[in-house]
Amino acid sequence: MKPVWIVDDDKSIRWVLEKTLSREKIALRSFASATEALAELDAGGEPPQVLVSDIRMPGQSGLELLQLFKERFPALPVIIMTAYSDLESAVSAFQGGAFEYLPKPFDVDQALELIRRAIGESLHQAGAPNELELMPEILGQAPAMQEVFRAIGRLSQSSATVLITGESGSGKELVARAVHRHSPRAEQPFIAINTAAIPRDLLESELFGHERGSFTGAAAQRQGRFEQAEGGTLFLDEIGDMPAELQTRLLRVLSDGHYYRVGGHSPLKTKVRIIAATHQDLEARVRQGLFREDLFHRLNVIRVRLPSLRERREDIPILARHFLQKSAHELGVEGKRFSEAALKHLCSLDFSGNVRQLENLCHWLTVMAPGQLVELADLPPELREALPSALFNDWQRALGDEVDRLLVSDPGQVHEKLTQAFERVLINRALLHTGGRRIEAAQTLGIGRNTITRKIQELGLDSASGAASDDREAPR
Repeated sequence: MKPVWIVDDDKSIRWVLEKTLSREKIALRSFASATEALAELDAGGEPPQVLVSDIRMPGQSGLELLQLFKERFPALPVIIMTAYSDLESAVSAFQGGAFEYLPKPFDVDQALELIRRAIGESLHQAGAPNELELMPEILGQAPAMQEVFRAIGRLSQSSATVLITGESGSGKELVARAVHRHSPRAEQPFIAINTAAIPRDLLESELFGHERGSFTGAAAQRQGRFEQAEGGTLFLDEIGDMPAELQTRLLRVLSDGHYYRVGGHSPLKTKVRIIAATHQDLEARVRQGLFREDLFHRLNVIRVRLPSLRERREDIPILARHFLQKSAHELGVEGKRFSEAALKHLCSLDFSGNVRQLENLCHWLTVMAPGQLVELADLPPELREALPSALFNDWQRALGDEVDRLLVSDPGQVHEKLTQAFERVLINRALLHTGGRRIEAAQTLGIGRNTITRKIQELGLDSASGAASDDREAPR
């Protein structure tokens, strides 16, 4: 594979990216200026797989370098970096045809993921095997995941629009890729765009492209994601955050299959399958007037709900082992394994970041755990010291268990028994909090003075709580 080129006059930035890419076994070349990079190219050097360039450098700027490379290699993905995270720089980068815009200071993992995506795009443009073809199938044995697998199977011969819902980090893009891979469009492009990650001023051009000269800085015609995905699948992640004006344009495309580049006058016909995803409640956003109802119905043709990791705890062991092996392979080190105690503890936790959090944890352990056997003590402190979810004050889960028990043992009395038990605890705690002062307890609970008096009598709490009566104050 051809190398990634890094162009930045900041030696520390070059050093960080060199170390990161070398660790990932990604070939690279680095240059201190645009002049050096162009000299290498003019001397007959092999062009890069991906170009990563700073904007502001002595001599030629990164934007000038971007324009020169795009003239020679239109399909080359170029990532523009800058410490000056202003809208003008971002607009100029995207209008010049940049693959992505990376503001400094950046997270190293974020930068690496961005470079990997750019490499995947470059390989796809060249017709070589891309990351999609090398990805394993989705892992999961839980019943909730089996439903997802069945949905993917049913969609295998369909080109219907799909809406994937699920919490952040649950793997919505992975499901979208699986739907594409098992569809008749599998040999065509799969293009993903996170609509929440791109500034609203740039999103229209990013989706639909623009014509040369359509606005200041538009030095060349640029294909949008719809054009790039022609004949294949366009994945619109975090669709719930799409600005209202873009919702209108997207609806128009979904309605008649035509769109215009920014500054264009000739309609373009698209034959793209749309898969959208969101972690938000789109029905609620429709009710709030934040999302168009007609667009929602256009997208909500077939819905696939992806379960959170806490809904599929039985999958944690196989996912954890897989991610340890994957990280070891990526880092070129011997694979590690979990002890039974460590694995049992992981299975008891509620991963708020879902599968992505578990994968990041396994990568961290591959680097940081001292031995080949990952023990409970090797987990990060925030996870090692976290109580298992069963030990938290999860009263709703406990209440559900009690309802199940009473439905079998005492049918017909479930509501009355649980209501009395709930009110007894509620009023007792409030009276303890106020030192037995009923009026204050009622105010704290948000109920009337007469109501708390009646409840105390009905529940027989007078003697148990030592509650003061309504017409006297408890001793202070």
